Amino acid sequence: TAGTKRRLGLRQGGGERNHFSSISINAASLFQETNEQKLFNIASELLHTEQAYVGRLALLDEEFCAKLMEEAHKGTFPVDVVKNIFSNICSIHAFHSQFLLPDLEKRMGEWRSKPRIGDILQKLTPFLKMYAEYVKNFDHAMDLLKHWNDRSPQFKSIIQEIQSQEICGSLTLQHHMLEPVQRVPRYEMLLKDYLKKLPQDDPDRRDAEKSLEIIATAATHSNSAIRKSEILKKLMEIYEMLGEEEDIVHPSNEFIKEGHILKLSARNTSATESYLFLFNNMLLYCVPKFSLGGPKYTVRSRIGIDGLKVKETINKDYPHTFQVSGKERTLELQVPREKSSRFVLLLVTQEAELGKRAPCWIRDNEVTMCMRCKEPFNAITRRRHHCRACGHVVCWKCSEYKAQLEYDGNKMNKVCKDCYLVLMGKEITEDKKKGILEVEAGQIADSSIICGYLQHSEKSKIWQKVWCVIPEKESLVLYVYGAQQDVKALSSIPLLGYSVDETVRPGDPPAVFRLSQSNLVHNFSADTDELKHRWLKVIRVAAAGEVPTRPEANGTTSLDNGDTHEANSDSS
Repeated sequence: TAGTKRRLGLRQGGGERNHFSSISINAASLFQETNEQKLFNIASELLHTEQAYVGRLALLDEEFCAKLMEEAHKGTFPVDVVKNIFSNICSIHAFHSQFLLPDLEKRMGEWRSKPRIGDILQKLTPFLKMYAEYVKNFDHAMDLLKHWNDRSPQFKSIIQEIQSQEICGSLTLQHHMLEPVQRVPRYEMLLKDYLKKLPQDDPDRRDAEKSLEIIATAATHSNSAIRKSEILKKLMEIYEMLGEEEDIVHPSNEFIKEGHILKLSARNTSATESYLFLFNNMLLYCVPKFSLGGPKYTVRSRIGIDGLKVKETINKDYPHTFQVSGKERTLELQVPREKSSRFVLLLVTQEAELGKRAPCWIRDNEVTMCMRCKEPFNAITRRRHHCRACGHVVCWKCSEYKAQLEYDGNKMNKVCKDCYLVLMGKEITEDKKKGILEVEAGQIADSSIICGYLQHSEKSKIWQKVWCVIPEKESLVLYVYGAQQDVKALSSIPLLGYSVDETVRPGDPPAVFRLSQSNLVHNFSADTDELKHRWLKVIRVAAAGEVPTRPEANGTTSLDNGDTHEANSDSS
């Protein structure tokens, strides 16, 4: 629909396609939530996302590439630089705008007589070689882009001028260049969903299966590039937040964590709002500076991780404080939540002090599963144990290793497998690729839009207390965990397209609301109406396809909802 197109930031040139809105409504009313309706919805999503994608390709081809090429022909910088940055984006744009998108629009207009998309996507498969070329060149393109952005003021000025326009949606050129890398996996996901709903004897099944086989192969290459580009993307985001003054965009720099914090004065009892960026090799202590274009910070200290010491401190005016002491500077810091303090300590301990000082233990009631193998705990066969090196809660099988720990007089202590390998000087290897739900709750909570405990019920099951997070990095996804330090989510809910219902039914707990899409219904209940409305404020924005912001309410209410009982004694 036109509203969807506006939310996704489509170019105004797509206005002639608005007739599709009435077709969608009429066709949808005919199918009455049947399997045919589900297939139609998937085809509609394919069209809507294709329209948005063509808009992004036009931005790359007709704005960024064309204007840089125009300047290059004046001799300001080499023409080959622009060609190597944008690779074959012109060909990709031409194929999608002149062939694939018109075919999809025509098909949706005649859906009642031709309800199929497999044959159209078959036309895509011969052109996947274009994507292979683009993905292969992506790393080189990012290097060139950064090099010439630093070297040529005219090059940088043209990019900044286009990025400041409304059509860019406050995103950088690097963000938009990631779109073609992400598009092929998107086709794969939609096709898999389509085939699940498609009857075995449907005439479109053969074409759809053949298309999926070829697209899935191409998607594996894109996924590898996505993983690399996500790391680069985050470093670029921080680079921009620091005013493009700190040289942090380097393959050796691995981002770990960021977050708001208070820096305590060494002379009096005052505290200053500050911000930390933690990397594998350094800690950046920053202060906010005024900016109309999003959060910006000035780096006050760059502290190397090598030799860094961290210890908890007691301050009568500020609870949950700790001291960070490095070669360059010593800071006393405070966070509003004790778990955040422990997590910062845990991160630095893991990076630089493993085995040299006693860890801060994760509380038993903050996890429902082993933090290594992710198997759920129970009272009989899989009880909780603590690794004496990192403080994580693990099961008996994952804590059957022993190693000498310096802080305990080099005595042999029970440790988890990962700590054992590190302490023995061996490399940790992943047994398998991480699944989509294997996102650690503790890692995303502090950089989340909103998080906290809610009651949850699905498909008329009993209500269960869960830890819910909408992370900044994936602002349209709600992750549901058993507890706030679990290393794997119970489920993830992509909020785009979900409807919100606040109707109270007999037997409902207080402050209830529902998220529904097709036949999927998730029931949630908050502790208070105020907390419920804070969640709904964020969820409604995300469901509309827009990026939500943190709701205002003292800044930490959503986190204060979590239980903070004293840790149980170690069951070992």
